[in-house]
Amino acid sequence: MPATPAGLYVHVPFCRAKCPYCDFYSITDPGSITAYTEALLAELNLRRQRVPRADTIYFGGGTPSILTPLQIAQVLEAIHSCFSVATGAEITLEVNPETVTPASLAAYRAAGINRLNIGLQSLDDRTLAFLGRIHTAQKGVDAYRWARAAGFDNIGLDLIYAVPGQTRSRWEAEMAGVVRLAPDHLSCYTLTMEPGTPMAQQVQDGQVHPLDEETAGRLFSATAAYLNHHGYRQYEISNFSRHAAGDTADRRSRHNRKYWTAAPYLGFGPAAHSFRDRTRWWNHRSLSDYLADLKAGRLPVAETERLTREQRMMEFVYLGLRQTDGIDTVDFASRFDAGFFDCFGSEVRRLIDEGLVAQSSGRICLSHRGMRFIEHVADRLLS
Repeated sequence: MPATPAGLYVHVPFCRAKCPYCDFYSITDPGSITAYTEALLAELNLRRQRVPRADTIYFGGGTPSILTPLQIAQVLEAIHSCFSVATGAEITLEVNPETVTPASLAAYRAAGINRLNIGLQSLDDRTLAFLGRIHTAQKGVDAYRWARAAGFDNIGLDLIYAVPGQTRSRWEAEMAGVVRLAPDHLSCYTLTMEPGTPMAQQVQDGQVHPLDEETAGRLFSATAAYLNHHGYRQYEISNFSRHAAGDTADRRSRHNRKYWTAAPYLGFGPAAHSFRDRTRWWNHRSLSDYLADLKAGRLPVAETERLTREQRMMEFVYLGLRQTDGIDTVDFASRFDAGFFDCFGSEVRRLIDEGLVAQSSGRICLSHRGMRFIEHVADRLLS
């Protein structure tokens, strides 16, 4: 059987401003961009041919659109030089609205980017201000329309909901505006207060009051219902792809699905993670350490972890639950030489009786209600 094609991820650790809810690694000093780009090219060269073939490339961050189209083109040229990249590979660039223009978007497309993921986050200026975003809703809409004018036919939008004070009607009004734009993909994330972020500190200090779990859960259910009704099929807890009448294109994120299906992926740049041959490793979460290692000709790996059979089983189950296709029990048996029901049968049957899980055609899937309580279901299965 031929090896599963890998995904390649490039972490660009620069932002114009740091959002108070974000715990991804990024810095706001652009003075090291040139040094970072040179180090990135060196890392690509050190890892050349570490996977036989790749069919997705994803520039994430941070704010990758802080890099110029010429810099993105240089990185893509190096990737094609160092790896066998499939014809028709999905090549995604994350962009923030305040960093792009009609000209830059056209130049990114000319450089080889064929999919955009725009950090819209909201169509409500009050929500954008609360989230610390430095663009307006109109600027977000402009960026989307410029991208379409530049010829991009595969565009995803990121949205954040369940912010303090948000009501269902207010959130559905935003979704209506987004649906009118007709993006190809939507990622809708509930606001989480990640430990160590400024927003988590604001919660601790009593300055911010998160929505209670019941209200956030109702908004989660409303999101899936609204988007499914308007032609967006949920394929993962937070992800939806557009299925227009007569459209045969699959707009699910090919790159992100690699993370959810245990496919191999290589990460480049500070804090980037990689996975291959049951081994996971990650780079230094520090640009200075990353630069120092590559200057010395060393791979910038912070730690490496060899996954045990039990860890791989747990990840397979959890990631399968996140996807609406669910857990493939035949695949489970093939990977682990163990029957799924031999391992989890009694608890699965209880979850089915409670209406949290459904069984169909060799798959175990969360019910709609179960999706609201995925952590509860996962804990019960994996304990």
